[in-house]
Amino acid sequence: MMQTCPLCASPDTGHYHCDDERDYLSCRHCALVFVPAWQHLSTAEEKAVYDRHENHPDDLGYRRFLGRLFTPLVARLSPGAQGLDFGSGPGPTLSVMFEEAGYSMALFDPFYAPDASVWQRDYDFITATEVVEHLAAPGREIERLLDHLRPGGCLGLMTKRVRSREAFADWHYIRDPSHVAFFSESTFQWLGRRFELDVTFHADDVVLLQKR
Repeated sequence: MMQTCPLCASPDTGHYHCDDERDYLSCRHCALVFVPAWQHLSTAEEKAVYDRHENHPDDLGYRRFLGRLFTPLVARLSPGAQGLDFGSGPGPTLSVMFEEAGYSMALFDPFYAPDASVWQRDYDFITATEVVEHLAAPGREIERLLDHLRPGGCLGLMTKRVRSREAFADWHYIRDPSHVAFFSESTFQWLGRRFELDVTFHADDVVLLQKR
């Protein structure tokens, strides 16, 4: 059974990989690799995975990890820039780092910070660290984020990227049952063309998408 791509809505999808737990499909239009919807966790099962996360602002190792996105993004910001951390999780830390640097931050997380009022305004920058791989409907969510990004603003994403079909089979990233969407450089380049964004890659898991 096939399904339309959850990022670009193309029906041109096909088999990419399978293991003992799940199937993985790929989109021939935007190159997203994804788990079919009927194999996703339930909402309760998904939250149980996140509840086991032990991230905290006092964890210097976690701060260094987030620094891979923080450092290149903060270099692009003007004084007084206003940001949104999407998918902030049970222990918001990146937002604390930006606030310490002098930037105001709003938080949104469907489980831990479900504040719908954040969608009543726009932002100079939006971050989503280790988030997009969890999204059942990444096309809808990314478009919403871009809709709330001011002209010239930057969307900073942290997610491991698909390298090849061969590497995918042994990839630790697909072992997490809450990971259902897997992006490659080609996928982000497609997003750049689709939404008129300048795309810049940093390290092996950070991409900045800036509105022209």
